[in-house]
Amino acid sequence: MQEGCVLCPRKCGVDRNIQRGACNAPCFPYVAKAALHMWEEPCISGKRGSGAIFFCGCNLKCVFCQNYDISNGSVGKMYDAEGIAELMLRLQGKGAHNVNLVSPAPFVPVLADAIRAAKNRGLSIPVVYNTNSYETLEALRMLDGLVDIYLPDLKYVSGAVSKKYSGTENYFEYAAPAVQEMFRQTGRPVYDKNGVMQRGVIVRHLVLPGYPDNTRRVLDWLSETFAPGDVVVSLMSQYTPPAGMTGRLARRVTAAEDRAAGSY
Repeated sequence: MQEGCVLCPRKCGVDRNIQRGACNAPCFPYVAKAALHMWEEPCISGKRGSGAIFFCGCNLKCVFCQNYDISNGSVGKMYDAEGIAELMLRLQGKGAHNVNLVSPAPFVPVLADAIRAAKNRGLSIPVVYNTNSYETLEALRMLDGLVDIYLPDLKYVSGAVSKKYSGTENYFEYAAPAVQEMFRQTGRPVYDKNGVMQRGVIVRHLVLPGYPDNTRRVLDWLSETFAPGDVVVSLMSQYTPPAGMTGRLARRVTAAEDRAAGSY
């Protein structure tokens, strides 16, 4: 799929062994950082941390991206599947509650091989797939039986808003069925005795200042699509405007906006 790449909805068709795709990523991933991470949802980070592996490259172009140097660069070192498997096992050895693959969408075939290799070598902690949800079903189905926890964003319903801030008007067209596929693979949440998730889906939504209808529509879709308790919803209000941002997104979310989001 990476030789004439159609992994993601952009379907840029380039040979990523030769040139970078629309995600600005080569065939094999650059890893910017692999370390214990304490700042995910409490049921992911637990007390010992999530074993986060941050990949470079992203198929969205969010104007408010907080990790621009990573998502649009080649920070760190390039790894093949065996090298990523070794990182997973190293993080398990440090006590991580899980392996957390951050921005993995451009590398699904490599990561599927890496997960299999790691499991064959003794990986026993859950695998978390931490994604923006701009995914194809074909790519996600390559991970069926390999990923234990999906941690997807659900950023927008409106095509106009997603086009304005993330460079694609068909975000929801792909993200909605992607989240449904993730639930099909994992089922309802499962936790260990300490409240750390072992299986399931946590849907994240970043509340944007000045866009209450965006949040309302996202939450309405989730409530219409899933039964209570099927997925965990994580509302995030930590939006931080990048330098030079103008318009509605030039400020933080107010306390009133945060409270309103929690009441929908």
